[in-house]
Amino acid sequence: MRRMIAVFALLFPCISFANTGELPLTPANNDLRDRASLQAGAKTFVNYCMGCHSAEYSRYQRVADDLGIPEEVLKKNLMFAGDKVGETMSIAMSKKDGQRWFGVIPPDLSVISRARGVDWLYTYLTSFYLDSSRPWGVNNLMFKDVGMPHVLWEQQGWQKPVFEKVTDAEGHSHEVLKGVALVDEKDAKKAADYRQTVRNLVNFLEYVGEPAKTVRQDLGWKVILFLAIFFVFAYALKKEYWADIPH
Repeated sequence: MRRMIAVFALLFPCISFANTGELPLTPANNDLRDRASLQAGAKTFVNYCMGCHSAEYSRYQRVADDLGIPEEVLKKNLMFAGDKVGETMSIAMSKKDGQRWFGVIPPDLSVISRARGVDWLYTYLTSFYLDSSRPWGVNNLMFKDVGMPHVLWEQQGWQKPVFEKVTDAEGHSHEVLKGVALVDEKDAKKAADYRQTVRNLVNFLEYVGEPAKTVRQDLGWKVILFLAIFFVFAYALKKEYWADIPH
């Protein structure tokens, strides 16, 4: 048992590093209790993401109930395909069409936040840069040769890659991609607003990944408190039983 624990202790840092990738992640700093942010994120998701990506494990009605969206507002602003409120957030594009147009099947985003992590998603969505060699004219720091176009570029402004010259152990110099920067510095205000838009979107994607997360968290501390109080009584009862047993 001790050997197994030691192995996991050695492997865990390696696993964590492999999940984060070589580039540092930017904290999303989203808040699942911020309904205004979740509502804004839902609007961005429906208007910009659902053309290609579904959220088939979520239902419109559940989203509306959890986020405090009236049904008439839901139908007017978040439902454009004539779906019923009880249906899942699916899309019309077939997997075959997605494969043909993008080279890969655009994934369902129901649990993408749990698979990738919110910080990875936030960093990914803010790391597109111009790359004329790619079919859609863009690439991404977190996902090299990504097949997805930068659908929100108008809200952010274009970014360019930033390279740094490094010298390897053999003394050879070469350029390494280190980050991105705005093509036009006049887009700085726009880019700042875009980061909030992405934060709202990531917030919504985290909610979609586990709608009951805040309920679970609220219940968790109550369970721990109950166990702590129960332990006191259980320990006292144990001492009472063992008091009559000779040592």
